[in-house]
Amino acid sequence: MHEMIKGANVGLTSLSTDVGSVMVSLGWSSPTGEGDADVSVLLLTADGRVRSDADFYFYNNPVAPDGSVQLLGKAPTAGGSEDRITFDLSAIPPQVERIVVAASRHEGAGFGELDDLRVSVADASGEGLLRYSVEEAGAVGALLFGEFYRRSGDWKFRAIGQGYGSGLAGLATDFGVDIDDAAEAEPGVTVEQAVVEAAAAVVEQAVPEPAAVVPPRAEPRPRTAKKKVTLPKVAKKSLAENDAWRTARLFPASALKSDRERETRATSVLLSVMTQVPEFGRRLTAGFGAPAGRMETFTEVTLPNGDSPRRPDGVVRVERAGKLWTALVETKTNGNALRQEQVQAYVDIAARRGYEAVITLSNDVELDGSPLVEVKTDGRRKNKVALWHLSWAEVTHQAQMLIRHEGVANGAHAWLLQELLHYLQHENSGCHGFQNMGPAWVPVRKGIDAETLCQGDTRAVDVVESWERLVRQVCLRLGGELGQKVLPVQRARRGAEPQARRAELADRLCTDGKLDAELRIEGTPGVLALCADLRTGKLRTSIEIPAPEQGYPLTWAKRLVRQLDEAPADLHVETLVDGDLGGPRGTLERLRPEPADMLPRNGAQITGFRLSLFRGMGNTRGNAESGFIRSVDDSVDRFHTSVVENLDRRAPRPRQPVVGAAAG
Repeated sequence: MHEMIKGANVGLTSLSTDVGSVMVSLGWSSPTGEGDADVSVLLLTADGRVRSDADFYFYNNPVAPDGSVQLLGKAPTAGGSEDRITFDLSAIPPQVERIVVAASRHEGAGFGELDDLRVSVADASGEGLLRYSVEEAGAVGALLFGEFYRRSGDWKFRAIGQGYGSGLAGLATDFGVDIDDAAEAEPGVTVEQAVVEAAAAVVEQAVPEPAAVVPPRAEPRPRTAKKKVTLPKVAKKSLAENDAWRTARLFPASALKSDRERETRATSVLLSVMTQVPEFGRRLTAGFGAPAGRMETFTEVTLPNGDSPRRPDGVVRVERAGKLWTALVETKTNGNALRQEQVQAYVDIAARRGYEAVITLSNDVELDGSPLVEVKTDGRRKNKVALWHLSWAEVTHQAQMLIRHEGVANGAHAWLLQELLHYLQHENSGCHGFQNMGPAWVPVRKGIDAETLCQGDTRAVDVVESWERLVRQVCLRLGGELGQKVLPVQRARRGAEPQARRAELADRLCTDGKLDAELRIEGTPGVLALCADLRTGKLRTSIEIPAPEQGYPLTWAKRLVRQLDEAPADLHVETLVDGDLGGPRGTLERLRPEPADMLPRNGAQITGFRLSLFRGMGNTRGNAESGFIRSVDDSVDRFHTSVVENLDRRAPRPRQPVVGAAAG
């Protein structure tokens, strides 16, 4: 991979012959695990300005109509997160001479608070081409990482690393985005939010209003810049004679009996919807290097392979400007594991027949540094085959995001996605995501209980990996339901290898008997922490919220109790104070009539409050009613619904602690 320095440039064709489509990854990490940023892309003409505000791509305008630009969203990494963008450079309009890749932060935060700021570019096969690490970004609210530009008919990339102290507003203004409306934004809306809302309005004016409407929410939600949700219309009254009648489904699942039937049906259902709903198909394939173009999918395909023809579960073919991108699909359902020899055979066939990729699809979730299958590639072959993995949980997540939160082109497409979701979530489909903690789960639990589990035991590493898969699936599920970014927080040393980090966590599991995780949910005032104590058999979900910037401690306590009016009575509330000594704590049931009991009596300075719920965790390794996975899902759902959603979502800025004995 070509390493770049600030100001350097390089021609893409000098690094690879396959640069019609490229993937750009912007990454960073945070020492506290709480830092994040949003990426943006601007298409510029020769005069260095956008043609219109529609050339400004961001989280609320993530896809170009011609498919030349697509923001794929965030993916967790060992120390932070990574935002991915795909560019079909062959589809960029000829009037566009430069493509600027940038990111911005909110609420006065600066990029100097983040570590390991970097941008990398990979070709259509996933092969890394170049990387640029930004040094000393400083206290800037927006950062221009780099740009693509045309030169003599080819595309080149320049490493820039330029910061904007004026944030997203300053960056957008420099490139011609109209932000006049930002000055008239309503109180409580930041300039950055006004910028993206103004650009979103331009984009929405260019797109016909969807045919379907959104049913009103039962509870008021905070003002955001998200687009309207497109959902199929629901009949107000059923014509069924009784509740036992079931609505006819496009993709029935009740008659499926064998694993082979489930795999065949699931593959056919998914691939057919991908072709009929372009937004959905593009969303699933863009990250694999596929261009935006006419897509066709096939099942029950036979490919010559000596005396034993091979039959992959599916084939995806995308045509763009006379060029063809192809991929084989291998599917597993019902918790069945991918077989190494089978995937290896498909990789070899793909290399011989000129396919660009092999896509595996199963209930399992792939981790960084721990692939589900290990395959060997023949370096002598001209054609490089990329191996990609999708979990059924991610497929469900992407469908939910489209029809429930971001919107699709028309009501028919929304109905198809709704039918797909119903099929995937049917108990008989076998497409339920990660549902088994693995064979090491029970022995490790027994070893911890008997205090016979030793550090270095590989079974503990297996449990840590299963825990990480479960947490990532929880993030996908919760994010799809909420329409918000939900990412696991990885508090690891900078540069730590994933396997070394998991080995360290496994040793800690042996000594402490606990599995810990943190989830950052966009728009919440703190990090949702999850702890499974294998010694006591209890799950703890909690969140720490900082003390407000202004006011008196008694006022804070009363306001918190009011916000938690609908929270469970057994919610534990702990006051966080400076120093080693803990602050007052008690159940919400006890504190409701006397909020003043939350104030420390020794005059300690209050820094925040910790809210926690406890419940028993399942014993079995699976997802049955008594299973561990089900108990984790239920705990997170209960805590988020009854506690987190009722908190003030405006996260306070850092403040100086106030003496707890002050009067309210």
